[in-house]
Parts: sequence; C-alpha cells; structure tokens
Amino acid sequence: MTYEALRHFADSWGLLFLFLFFVGVVVLTLWPGRQQQFDDAAQIPLRKDDDHE
Repeated sequence: MTYEALRHFADSWGLLFLFLFFVGVVVLTLWPGRQQQFDDAAQIPLRKDDDHE
C-alpha cells in the first residue's frame, strides 16, 4: 500500500470508525445501569487504606 492509499483509507473509513467508537464510549458511559459502577470508581481515591496503618 502506498501512503496515498493509506491516507485515503484513514480519511474515509478511519474517520467513520473513530466516530462510531466515540459514540459507543459515550453511550456506555451514560447508560443508566452503569451509574453505580462509576460512582464506586469515583470514590476509590477517598477510601481509607487500612493496609498502611
């Protein structure tokens, strides 16, 4: 493959793939059933670490 062919592919299908990937990540992030999982992950830095006392 030449550089021109790869650039053409990236300009068309690569852009479409990255856009669909972005939409998928946003949908999974905002899915209502994932709220508790993200709330738990957000609290990890605030949890008391009992192993180092």
